[in-house]
Amino acid sequence: MGAVVLLAGPTAIAFWSGGYFEGPRLVAAIVAWSLVILVALTSDTPLPRSRPAQIALAGLVGLAAWVGISVSWAPLRGPAFEDFERLLLYGAVLIAAVALLRPRDIARATEPALAGGALVVVGYGLSERVLPGVVHLGHSLSAGGRLEQPITYWNAMGLLAALGFVLCVRIAGDHTRAPALRIPAACAVVPFGVGVYLSFSRGALAALVVGLVVLGLAALAQWRAIGLALAAAIPASVIAGVLSSVRTLSGSAGRRELEGAVMLVAFAALCAGSAYAQARLVAPADTTTRRAPGGVAAYAGLGAAALAVAALAAANEHHGAGTPAFGASNSRLGSVESNRYEYWRVALRSFAHHPLRGAGSSSFQVDWLRQRKIPDPAHDAHSLYFETAAELGVVGVALLGMFLGGTAMSAVRLHGRRPELAAGWAAALAVWAVHAGLDWDWEMPAVSLIALVLAGAVMAGADAQAGRPA
Repeated sequence: MGAVVLLAGPTAIAFWSGGYFEGPRLVAAIVAWSLVILVALTSDTPLPRSRPAQIALAGLVGLAAWVGISVSWAPLRGPAFEDFERLLLYGAVLIAAVALLRPRDIARATEPALAGGALVVVGYGLSERVLPGVVHLGHSLSAGGRLEQPITYWNAMGLLAALGFVLCVRIAGDHTRAPALRIPAACAVVPFGVGVYLSFSRGALAALVVGLVVLGLAALAQWRAIGLALAAAIPASVIAGVLSSVRTLSGSAGRRELEGAVMLVAFAALCAGSAYAQARLVAPADTTTRRAPGGVAAYAGLGAAALAVAALAAANEHHGAGTPAFGASNSRLGSVESNRYEYWRVALRSFAHHPLRGAGSSSFQVDWLRQRKIPDPAHDAHSLYFETAAELGVVGVALLGMFLGGTAMSAVRLHGRRPELAAGWAAALAVWAVHAGLDWDWEMPAVSLIALVLAGAVMAGADAQAGRPA
């Protein structure tokens, strides 16, 4: 029962503005800590046993403690304390995930459960586009027609759809799964692909590409499943782009209903085609999970280095700064303009001024008001990594590095023993890690809780192998 509550949590909180506000976050924290108390009372080993998992957990707990301490010098005590409360939720979820996801059957259920939850959320957001005469959802002017409901932030919806896409590709291409799971997963890649597109999130697209590459490297035979999924999702996205009412939520009632019906038929046809292709063309020999040449660690290291170089280059690039086309416009996807370069410039300058302890949690919004060169009311640096450096200094970066590094080491260890478990989890975590460097996902529990549950699953899987001979 505890595992069911844990796996359903991200889906439930998505319908409360993604858990961004204090009320839903407090309820989620109470539930999460109740699970921790439950596992403490019923489990012989509630905490991780392997060294990498211990490092990861210590990093996240230490980060929570450091954020709490930083409240004493933070310029805005209220928002800083909210950051501390959020990390208490995240710490509880990670501890509960490590303890509850150890059994093999529950571990195998993690991917389908999280993917199914993501499909519920993304499907809810898409429903008014295909059934405009039946479903009516709220809209914000800032979204400009982009997919935002129920999380209320389009980039987070794009990330959620990308996570669901990667998890479903893995399930659909895994011949060790029953057809009753593989066929629905193959169908689900179509709405997930359209969800990524209709968010018009360039970061979500980039993160999805990285996640699919990681999946293909961690499980070499997944490439056929990846190709088949893209062959279904891309045409669906093209159709959604051509149907202007579906893309922008604009137009007369009659036009919206007609285009919604066309989109619904396209969904049905492409979902059926994707399911048939996966079932017929992905044979057992195609889904064996083999270690990538050179090892997963080498690819992960190269990818991390490339992302770090790209992020630093972007932070120092000024001529690309600016605001891309507003709303549900295809021109956004071909543009590299963004105010993020300015956010990152201010964050790096703040880090230079307070390198050891940082300026305090939630201090970026104050530094931004002091140093900004554009009239943008940003509250976050739109990057977990830059914002951590600016607000929490070297200490915060080191603690965050322990959490991320320990999780990565756990994934590598698990992949060496149980690659069929590690491949999908590692790929989805890569999607989140990339997008977290480009947006404020850390403040959106609906997406970050998925990453924390997967991190806990990876750590639990590595734990299960810790005492076994190679």
